Amino acid sequence: MPDVLKNDRFLRALRREPTDTTPIWVMRQAGRYLPEYRATRERAGSFMGLAQNPEYACEVTLQPLQRFELDATILFSDILTIPDAMGLGLSFAQSEGPQFARPVRTAADVAKLAVPDMDGELRYVIDAVRLIRHELHGRVPLIGFAGSPWTLACYMVEGHGSRDFATLKMMCWDQPKLAHQLLDTLAQAVSAYLIAQAAAGAQALMIFDTWGGLLGPAPFREFSLRTMAQIVATLKADPASRELPVILFSKGAGAHLAALADTGCAALGVDWTIDLADARAAVAGRVALQGNLDPAILRASPEVIRREARTVMDSYGNHPGHVFNLGHGITPEADPEQVKLLVDEVHAYGRTLRAR
Repeated sequence: MPDVLKNDRFLRALRREPTDTTPIWVMRQAGRYLPEYRATRERAGSFMGLAQNPEYACEVTLQPLQRFELDATILFSDILTIPDAMGLGLSFAQSEGPQFARPVRTAADVAKLAVPDMDGELRYVIDAVRLIRHELHGRVPLIGFAGSPWTLACYMVEGHGSRDFATLKMMCWDQPKLAHQLLDTLAQAVSAYLIAQAAAGAQALMIFDTWGGLLGPAPFREFSLRTMAQIVATLKADPASRELPVILFSKGAGAHLAALADTGCAALGVDWTIDLADARAAVAGRVALQGNLDPAILRASPEVIRREARTVMDSYGNHPGHVFNLGHGITPEADPEQVKLLVDEVHAYGRTLRAR
């Protein structure tokens, strides 16, 4: 890529190198809390119409950068693009979340699954990455992403959202070989997908293991961690992705941070249920950490937002390797002015920390 990166704080932090201040980006920063996003989605006609149009995806990816001094941007897409490309019939019902017309329940269902063609069924995502990278002109790094095999399987087997995804859990208990077959196919697909994003211009890669926290210790290692480790190893072996930092975010899996760090990833996302000082001790400084303000705090007063942002940063301390973020995605109720306040406070207080 010919562009020169003008702001490399985020990438330097992922490498645990010194930065002039703490970098910040926000999960789901291109989303429903922004009126300009809602306007673009209305023009697109639907969420899928937005996500599957590279021009619209580029537009909403860049929108937060027009408002906030963020240090990275993330591809606008959805974690369920892979199962949709596998022919499961993804749709988004109003106020009900994602649904699949053809859930995966039997050995025959699993046998039908194949790694999608990145230049075919998923071309729209790869085209969006290329376009976004071009339109960024090196302003900040671009993050590509995918859902973890476990999280994708949760939706694919259940057929829709759930609080416990018990259908997949029962498959793991009753038919573990079948569950592994499904997860291994998804690991191959996620690896190919992220490599294609890297080749198209992504400068960091993130894996969202949204439902890893539903698993007990042994099942987590067997059904979630194992495939994420496979993906990291595959990415580190491919010329297109081997130099890119990989961030793993397993929500609710704070007890597994040391094992997640063992995968060889560059950074771990951390939700708000664990103190960053404890997280840093758990990984013994081997990886960078990203997080971990409770998204609900963005609905509080400016004084509380500033105080809690400083609390998060004090918890990590004046050490390299911290990327400030929320502990999960920003909610639609957030006020953009509160987000600006947060971004500005993180940068200002980050400079203060480094002066100590």
